Amino acid sequence: MRDLGLQQAIDAAGGVSELARKVGIAQPSVSNWTRIPAERVAAVAEVTGLERARLRPDLFGKPGMPSDIDEIDSARAQEYALLSALLAAAPDADFLARLAQLRGDATPLGLAHAALGEAAASADAEKLSREYFDLFIGLGRGEILPYASYYLTGFLHDRPLARLRDDLQAIGIERVEGNAEPEDHAAILCEIMAGVLNGTFEAPAGTDRELFERHMAPWIGRFFADIERAEHADFYRRVGALGRLFMQVEMEAFALPDGKAKRN
Repeated sequence: MRDLGLQQAIDAAGGVSELARKVGIAQPSVSNWTRIPAERVAAVAEVTGLERARLRPDLFGKPGMPSDIDEIDSARAQEYALLSALLAAAPDADFLARLAQLRGDATPLGLAHAALGEAAASADAEKLSREYFDLFIGLGRGEILPYASYYLTGFLHDRPLARLRDDLQAIGIERVEGNAEPEDHAAILCEIMAGVLNGTFEAPAGTDRELFERHMAPWIGRFFADIERAEHADFYRRVGALGRLFMQVEMEAFALPDGKAKRN
């Protein structure tokens, strides 16, 4: 089932085939979308004239509405959305071009952004697709399995996934129809965190902290550290570094009495 943003883009373009043609990709690729991939939002916005916020409100906020989201939470949402997009699929040439514009300050997280931008500037999309396949998919299995259940129990679809589903159901977050990945995939967890922080998902205050502490903190740092030192990682070594540093900042922030910190 297509989400609203994708359906609006298809209608604005004049159909699935026309949208695919204007974006410059194969028609079956668009037919298989349930929503617009993060790395395609800019191109779809350009050819349809629709706001990015309308196409993917979970990544860019709700269109036409003033934001009352805390500035720090907004920045955190963008960080989670970036990590989600990088973990969900290998960046294509379009996405790499935008990543190449990343800059950073002298903080560890800022330097990680700059390193990722530099890696993107010299990356080849085709080689990167193979790198992603070897890391996360593989023939039989990838070098790294990006699932909470596996990291916490050694098995897929185990108790951590069941507990996560219970907690998501309690706040009204449901699995997207047609998505074969379980909800404890690192990309999906990052996407959920982005949605909670930017207001896409209406959730009680403190939901981000509860989700992080219950379903990410016990394993996500190890996961990103494993990407950093993975045999098949080149470009993704920078993704691992960025993710590890960001999760470290999150953990330190939530460890403070009020759960707030200056995130550098």
